[in-house]
Amino acid sequence: MKVRILVSFKDSVLDPQGQTVTNALHTMGYDAVMNVRQGKVFDLDLEGVTRKEAEALVPEIAHRVLANPIIEKFDWEILKVR
Repeated sequence: MKVRILVSFKDSVLDPQGQTVTNALHTMGYDAVMNVRQGKVFDLDLEGVTRKEAEALVPEIAHRVLANPIIEKFDWEILKVR
């Protein structure tokens, strides 16, 4: 099973890199872009795990290892089931 985890700052946390990109895009004439938030992408290959087990395992991994729960949030999806 292939799983993708997206980690980004919580909406209440300032994202200086995202703001820098937003400013650069405006300078280049992309005025339709109102806001950019940056984040991290993790692709995990899981073996021998059922969908139900993944639903418990993936959030635990994201919360304990991949994201800082104080300032970051995460979302995840199953990309491929073998």
